[in-house]
Amino acid sequence: MRLSHADPRKLVISPLNMHHDEPAPDVSDIIGSVRQHGVLETLLVRETFQDGVLVPEHFEVVAGRRRCFAAQAVAGEGIDIDPVPIGILEAGDDAAALEISLIENMARLPPNEVACWETFAKLIREGRTPQDLAATFGKTEVVIHRVLALGALLPRIRKLYRKEAIDVATVRQLTLASKSQQKDWLKLYDDPAQREPRGASLKAWLFGGEAIPTSLALFALDDYPGAIIADLFGEEAYFTDAALFWTHQNQAVAAKAEALRAEGWSDVEVLEVGQMFHGYQHVSTSKAKGGKAFITVSRRGEVTVHEGWLTAKEARRAEAAERAAARGDGKEGSVASGEAPKAERSEVTANQQAYIDLHRRAAVRAVLTDHLDVALRLLVAHAVAGSRYWRVETDPLGAGSQMAADSLKTSPGETTFAAKQSQVLRLLGLTAGGDLVGRGHAGGAAAVFVRLLSLSDAEVLAVAAVVIGETLAAGSAEVEAAGTYLQVDMSDFWRPDEAFFDGIKDRETINAMLREVGGKKVADGNLAEKVRTQKGILRDFLAGTNDRPKVERWTPRWLTFPAQAYTRRPFATAQRSKAVAPLLRRVRSPLDEAGSPETVAPDAVARQTRAAAPAVAADAEAFAAE
Repeated sequence: MRLSHADPRKLVISPLNMHHDEPAPDVSDIIGSVRQHGVLETLLVRETFQDGVLVPEHFEVVAGRRRCFAAQAVAGEGIDIDPVPIGILEAGDDAAALEISLIENMARLPPNEVACWETFAKLIREGRTPQDLAATFGKTEVVIHRVLALGALLPRIRKLYRKEAIDVATVRQLTLASKSQQKDWLKLYDDPAQREPRGASLKAWLFGGEAIPTSLALFALDDYPGAIIADLFGEEAYFTDAALFWTHQNQAVAAKAEALRAEGWSDVEVLEVGQMFHGYQHVSTSKAKGGKAFITVSRRGEVTVHEGWLTAKEARRAEAAERAAARGDGKEGSVASGEAPKAERSEVTANQQAYIDLHRRAAVRAVLTDHLDVALRLLVAHAVAGSRYWRVETDPLGAGSQMAADSLKTSPGETTFAAKQSQVLRLLGLTAGGDLVGRGHAGGAAAVFVRLLSLSDAEVLAVAAVVIGETLAAGSAEVEAAGTYLQVDMSDFWRPDEAFFDGIKDRETINAMLREVGGKKVADGNLAEKVRTQKGILRDFLAGTNDRPKVERWTPRWLTFPAQAYTRRPFATAQRSKAVAPLLRRVRSPLDEAGSPETVAPDAVARQTRAAAPAVAADAEAFAAE
């Protein structure tokens, strides 16, 4: 740099000066001193070139703009002012000139952010890095990036901010907006009939709802595949794809629930999104005494874990059980104390239980018609031991709801049995349609007996199979025993229908079903979603719609033989299946023999049954005692 002097009338403001295109500054505070003493501090200038040719004694002011304007104002008054001292910068180093202009201004008065951005942007184009700028101006990199973020704004928005027509909160949110969103916002700004969103409301306008900050994520952001955008000040970042966020957040919630169970909590309940946990409705209970953990998920994604609670009813039952254990009577309550034991809430509703029982019975009696020896033995068992319906009358088919009744009419199991039933009616010379049992046969049992005398053993067994099918009680232990023994495949006799989906009310259960058909990732990703939403996804998998791979021949655990529950809560069908299992463990199913069910000799089954009879009888006695 060379030192010299210059006529102030031959000075112009350099484009590299950060205030070069702004109106003339107010110099009233320094013009008096300049009139008396002239300009004492050196102005930093560059030589002026025109069409590549040096213009002698003409300079561009890089730093010292106000002093230049004051000197020119004094000269304009006709006062004979001395040449001003100048420092001539080396030609070609525009970046250094920009830095000098900015440093000189920042040392005097912090410039507005837009002016800083213009200079920083020029320095970046000249090859400086944000790290270089932070070191040069003694600022943190966060501050530098904050100023550079203004580059995401349209020029007009920057001008409005510079004129203070837009506040900091609004500019902060507009840095998150796309160019098209910024244009839409300016249209609202220019329309006198509308009011443009500002501040916090602008964030909702940009995101189409409440923005989800990354601070609420339960998962690691390094593993998140979606886009994240940060605001102007870098103080908060947001997810751009709410659906993708919820998928990952639900998976993280599922993992958290599994971790809590692994820690020994008796149960972990994930509440539906937006559902509050009210401590006043619960009783604080330790883990050792059966306390549960509850996980709440707010509508904006915030996850909170409430450890060590039971509902008031659960706490009373736990207390009654503890007192009973202390007495050693094994009872949860007593008449004397007035504490009547209450059954734990079932996994399924009464209507759903009836639906399950009826479909299982329909499938079993359909299969029984192909295993005549088994049907005969069930018939004899009814006669010897009695049963719910051995009077003799048919099951009244209490479907529980019209939807379940309609479902049963069209089920494969029911239609298969109806076809066999029509065949038997024709064998007996009766009008097809309706049940064989209880139809009021002309001549009574004697007439039916005479008719049976003319039939072969196989035909009589076919009649017996239909009789036992008509009198087999839905929801009975006999259905479970026969179905398990015959290894009934429910996928041959049942298809998911509207009545099945309508009966599902439990969110934990539908999520477990979703895990069966869609896998753990899909189930976890929708853990906190509404029952209706998870039902829809399950339907898509079973139907192969909405780009979901179709799952063929799926059977819920409720309907399989033996039956299984999806939760730790009571489920009557699974309990019945478990109860009859010891009775069957020494008896081999005919399906385990070589050949198809029709080829298995009845006498072979009889021999097998007689050999196992003593052990089965002992198990049956134990079962009856229970």
